Amino acid sequence: MGEILLEVATDLPFGHGVPAQLGISGDALNVAAAAAAAGARVGLLSVLPDDDLGQAIAARIRELGISPDLLKFRTGQQGVYLVHSDPEGQREFSYARTGSVGSTLSAEDVDAAVFSTAKAVIAGGIACAISPSSRAAVLKASALSRRFIFDPNFRPQLASAEEAAALLAELAPRTFLVTPSFPGETSALLDCATPKEAADKLRGLGAANVAVTCGADGIQLEGDQLSSWVEAIPAPSVVDQTGAGDAFVGTLTARMVLGDSLPVAARYGAAAASLVVGGKGGTGLIPTFEQTNAHAHRAAEGELTSHA
Repeated sequence: MGEILLEVATDLPFGHGVPAQLGISGDALNVAAAAAAAGARVGLLSVLPDDDLGQAIAARIRELGISPDLLKFRTGQQGVYLVHSDPEGQREFSYARTGSVGSTLSAEDVDAAVFSTAKAVIAGGIACAISPSSRAAVLKASALSRRFIFDPNFRPQLASAEEAAALLAELAPRTFLVTPSFPGETSALLDCATPKEAADKLRGLGAANVAVTCGADGIQLEGDQLSSWVEAIPAPSVVDQTGAGDAFVGTLTARMVLGDSLPVAARYGAAAASLVVGGKGGTGLIPTFEQTNAHAHRAAEGELTSHA
């Protein structure tokens, strides 16, 4: 659940006449697309404009294997962001989303029958920060969900560190899994200097499981009778890092729902994230599970060889 955004991506610095690629993105869509590709049956709760653009976005959602049944259509302005990625995949963003139709998501949009029976519900800090009504929707969903996954996705432009930290503390007792990033979110929201310290603090706040993502280094997992480190998987190519964290969350959640253990699911999430950065835009490259599985196994074989 969350906001879908129109994406305008370019390899060149922003300027008049610069060629760009139009896409559909936003953390909620990126997560949903990854989860669907990993084999789960996925619905996406979001609000789109009731015009031709809204229908075009809905068509893309269907193309990605996501059910459109939870989508809402209302009169309003579609949110947009521009992103410039350099050859190393580093990004510069510019947003036009204030008062977007996506920010009108509210608790009334959260169907109790759907959210209480879903095997997992994923939401993020961005959905909580874009409007009070959207935040209320996430809080309602977290209370209904049997397995609530929360990605803090802290954006200083949308919320203060104090606000985001308070929200994280409020939601932690309701979460099956929290996925903060190190060092940015663990420092700003938890005042922790190491991934293990951050995971332990979130567990102390009530989170059942924690996966601290550490970029190209790996993932620290903590849970009941679980404490392990999952190595990152090198990316075959890096074009654009947009959506890598979302791919991790979506793939991991899907694989858990389908029966994999948290460490195994996290390994698949790491593999999917390392493939996603080879495409342009949040949904420019969504690997199939066959591709993700093969990539994870190749990496494991390489690790065994190097250790030998």
